[in-house]
Amino acid sequence: MQLVVGRIGRAHGIRGDVSVEVRTDEPELRLGPGAVLLTDPASAGPLTVESGKVHSGRLLLRFAGVKDRTDAEALRGTILIAEVDPEESPDDPDEYYDHQLIGLDVVLSDGTLVGELTEVLHLPYQDLLTVTRPDGTEVLVPFVEQIVPTIDLEEQRAVITPPPGLIDAVASDTAEAGVGPAEAGSEGAAPARATDDDRPENGAGA
Repeated sequence: MQLVVGRIGRAHGIRGDVSVEVRTDEPELRLGPGAVLLTDPASAGPLTVESGKVHSGRLLLRFAGVKDRTDAEALRGTILIAEVDPEESPDDPDEYYDHQLIGLDVVLSDGTLVGELTEVLHLPYQDLLTVTRPDGTEVLVPFVEQIVPTIDLEEQRAVITPPPGLIDAVASDTAEAGVGPAEAGSEGAAPARATDDDRPENGAGA
């Protein structure tokens, strides 16, 4: 299985270092020295991590064969992809890879079906779950324990306890606008973004 674990940003310095937008909860494993990563576009890789360090809160990596700033700048925007065993799970039992979550039924504590978990968005301030409701509208649910207390992979469901208005917000907005479910689609939803987040070449993360 292929998981997106990072995106290359600006070159740093003159020795070939690049900043990396991390899209994995396990950067030491996925982006550590010796890691071999596939890329999108494929022509940029594969890339082997030679060294890494944190500078001013950013991860800086140096890849084998990337010797100067010109080479580093040529990689800007490249997506980094790790090959992961689909049976692999995070060491922490309270953590999940995105591909484990995609497709779960999302229900309230009383069993009422809310919809299907269709995407995990990894934003700088928190992770969000995209829940697609039966009428096709989407709801973004903060992936925090207070709101998502239970992930049951055996039962293939996520139990949520949303604050008032979170689940009904999309339906209310659509009704006020005079737009039916078929017309509403996913307008206003956050843009799709695959991360360690998964990309079983499709999306927490690895």
